[in-house]
Amino acid sequence: MEFTNTKNGNALVVKVTGRMDAITAPEFDGQCKNWIETGDTKVVVDLSELEYISSAGLRSILAAAKKLKGAKGEMLFAGLSGMVEEVFNVSGFAAMFSIYKTIDEALAG
Repeated sequence: MEFTNTKNGNALVVKVTGRMDAITAPEFDGQCKNWIETGDTKVVVDLSELEYISSAGLRSILAAAKKLKGAKGEMLFAGLSGMVEEVFNVSGFAAMFSIYKTIDEALAG
């Protein structure tokens, strides 16, 4: 799993590429800790190039979102498709989080 971070106004856009599973999910937790420590509390997560997400990945996202919420922040998602979108729908994450088709829509939302 790889991360690419870019600032867009008051938001941090994080592109996640590859697989988020039991092996790589802790990296997402560490990244979230870094975002909060550097003052980034509005995070748009671009999952358009995420190929796979496991239950460990979902737990990691949930933990990161709770940390951000505790810091008066929010986590938004964009670009879900295929298996990742299906997992978000089946797990109920689609109802728990703000999900947008594009990064631009998430930034405006």
